[in-house]
Amino acid sequence: MEPVPQTQARLNGQVAIVTGASRGIGRAIALALVAEGANVVINYASSSAAAEDVVNEIMAGGGGDTVGEALAIQADVSKAEQVDALVNKVMEKWHRIDILVNNAGITRDALLLRMKQEDWEAVIDLNLTGVFLCTKAVSKIMLKQRSGRIINITSVAGLMGNPGQANYSAAKAGVIGFTKTVAKELASRGITVNAVAPGFIATDMTSNIKADDIVSYIPLGRFGQPEEVAGMVRFLAADSAAAYITGQVFNVDGGMVMA
Repeated sequence: MEPVPQTQARLNGQVAIVTGASRGIGRAIALALVAEGANVVINYASSSAAAEDVVNEIMAGGGGDTVGEALAIQADVSKAEQVDALVNKVMEKWHRIDILVNNAGITRDALLLRMKQEDWEAVIDLNLTGVFLCTKAVSKIMLKQRSGRIINITSVAGLMGNPGQANYSAAKAGVIGFTKTVAKELASRGITVNAVAPGFIATDMTSNIKADDIVSYIPLGRFGQPEEVAGMVRFLAADSAAAYITGQVFNVDGGMVMA
């Protein structure tokens, strides 16, 4: 990632929470925000070593010339009490929350007739209920501040469906409807709520997919990189031009979904 000169940092003094930030897209988003000067919370569920690696990378300069700090905080965002504890820790340290990126997610793939109910519930709980819980907790703070940026990571699967991913597609479609509704509810207080829908991105989640089977459906002819998703999040969080954008879904998918 190209370092951002400190004179161009647009998020100095702001605080961001990125859920599921220990690897992949979440890690890239955290690096992009800290490069703009934000203090970034690296939320993780179980990979404490990976989360600390991200913190160490940031503090060693991996985010570019930045005044931002990084802090790893464990929380299963599908659990209300853990979300509340996460938010309380952030407020105790920085006394504000300006940006929330709901990125945490899992897959439990199977065809519908073979899908176990526990696999359906696990994906819905984290990928959709987790977005609800984090947004609800953080929006209370943003409403008092009369400002904030909430960015939800959905998926093209939520727009077009995907065989073997009824649970994942349903959750991600739910995130889109949630985004539009909350955007309308919070707009009067200066809070924007948008969604980013990645396509096939080169992460651990797609490591078992044969690229040759997929790229023929992608007009740009390749998988995307986590930094390319992070670039859209960075724009929505940091660019003043994004202040008049809310309730929208931005595809970062190489042209897979065109509507």
